[in-house]
Amino acid sequence: MSPPLPSPSPSTSPLPEATIDMIGEDLLYKIFTKLHAVECAAAACVSRSWNVTITRLLSLPKLSSALSLSPSLQVAVNDVADKVLASPIRPQFVIASIGPAFDLDEAHRLITGRFGSRIPVITSTSQGIFGQNATSNEFEEVQWDNYEDDEAHADLGNENHGALLTVGFLPGLAVDLIPLSKTRGNQVLMIVDLVLRVKERSSSRSGSASPVGILLFSDEETDIRPVLEKFDYAFSTETVIVGDGGSQFLYRGETAINPSSNKAASSAAVALLFSRDRGKPPGVGETQFHMMLSTGVSSIGPTYKAVSARERPRDYSTWITAKREAIRENLDGQTILDQISDELGGHNHCPALYVGVTKRRKCSIGQEKPSWILMHEFHEVLRGDEEYLYVHGLGIRSGDTFRFYHASSDLARASCNAIANNFIHLKQLLNCEGDDHTSNNGVDIRRKSVFGGIMFACCGRGKLFFGEPNVDSSPFLENFPGVTFSGTYCAGEIARADLSSYKQGSQEHSSIRCNLHVFSTVYLVMSYTPALPLH
Repeated sequence: MSPPLPSPSPSTSPLPEATIDMIGEDLLYKIFTKLHAVECAAAACVSRSWNVTITRLLSLPKLSSALSLSPSLQVAVNDVADKVLASPIRPQFVIASIGPAFDLDEAHRLITGRFGSRIPVITSTSQGIFGQNATSNEFEEVQWDNYEDDEAHADLGNENHGALLTVGFLPGLAVDLIPLSKTRGNQVLMIVDLVLRVKERSSSRSGSASPVGILLFSDEETDIRPVLEKFDYAFSTETVIVGDGGSQFLYRGETAINPSSNKAASSAAVALLFSRDRGKPPGVGETQFHMMLSTGVSSIGPTYKAVSARERPRDYSTWITAKREAIRENLDGQTILDQISDELGGHNHCPALYVGVTKRRKCSIGQEKPSWILMHEFHEVLRGDEEYLYVHGLGIRSGDTFRFYHASSDLARASCNAIANNFIHLKQLLNCEGDDHTSNNGVDIRRKSVFGGIMFACCGRGKLFFGEPNVDSSPFLENFPGVTFSGTYCAGEIARADLSSYKQGSQEHSSIRCNLHVFSTVYLVMSYTPALPLH
């Protein structure tokens, strides 16, 4: 009979079972940062400790974007979706832009299928895209060829296909999608209804009727100017409003209805609303929006005053006669254009000619007492004859004053240089403000930083306008290397601003509002301020 085995001594007691949690939270955090977004979401369900660590990771600000030029819609969508979801992110919104060769409905279906049903998604057809290529990781500027003479513009070298996908999580902000409805019978825009819904949703989210920002996408057949007029009047000057004023789009939101599924009404525009989230968890910081505008048109000639303005809704134009200020003689369209041609040196070979009309109008929301506002709106010049000056668009009245503007690549380039300087000042400002919050050992505990940017550029700009690519994107890329940046070419750049943007240093024009621009580029820059440590 074998002798009994000795009792195990403390020195020979079995070791506790090793688990991945024993590697420490910091190392575990680094491992989670390498996971695909879907894998990271699954890992958060493994244990309470993992959930806490991943929640901390997903609470950081993030803008993720990718571009694909594949001629296959399915491949292009997969390329960009795989890229933006290749690292952990908690998407609050999705913005997609596709080339005109792709089917919008099918693209929207494929894109929404990659994201949860409660995430707002806007898919639009644009006239070009900017962004980091999902395959090569190189930044590319792609302007799709919409010219009839393909041989004359063969140097653009781009087919009309491609996709850009931008996904974001902005700490401290709540995101909602609200469409602008229009009745199908008489095409009346429900603008006041949209303003009131934005106010209501912002109030419920933040306690303030004015949101932090609005990204607005308008149907190409909709005159978005009355909407911008109401928005500018209704919301605090702190509310940033940018967007694309002329595109085809589809959308999906938690409560929003897609235009194609509503027989009673359709949508003329859709607003992506960003409100302060008063219900945010402790320890979450704040996201700030910074808007900058690069102009591309220069005023020329004297100021004119409209004597008569005949609207032609059928072809969406206005016929104008005018006179120069301090001169009684009425002028026909051909005489006016001859004067402008003389100002241009006897020839008019500029890419486009516009009138910038200053309008004094009454504005109100609902039953409140109307107030006077001053607006500056651009209308493209169509032609002139011995009777009238013909311009695109409606809303001009006799008594309105206007000046002519022509597109200028030199002015646009100088404006881009000014934007680059503004970005330098923004970096200095963020660093300066962060320096005011240090711990006892001098370590910065509230470092402010830029984490993303979105750009809306006029389709008239780009390589052909400047003679070289990436002029509009270089101010951001050079000042914020490695930071996510994407954008689109569009036909109508929305940016809440005033006329002083076109006349540097002119304080007298700061009260004249200008919200829809031509030959411009709009930059929306996002920065983040971490919360103070919890004690």
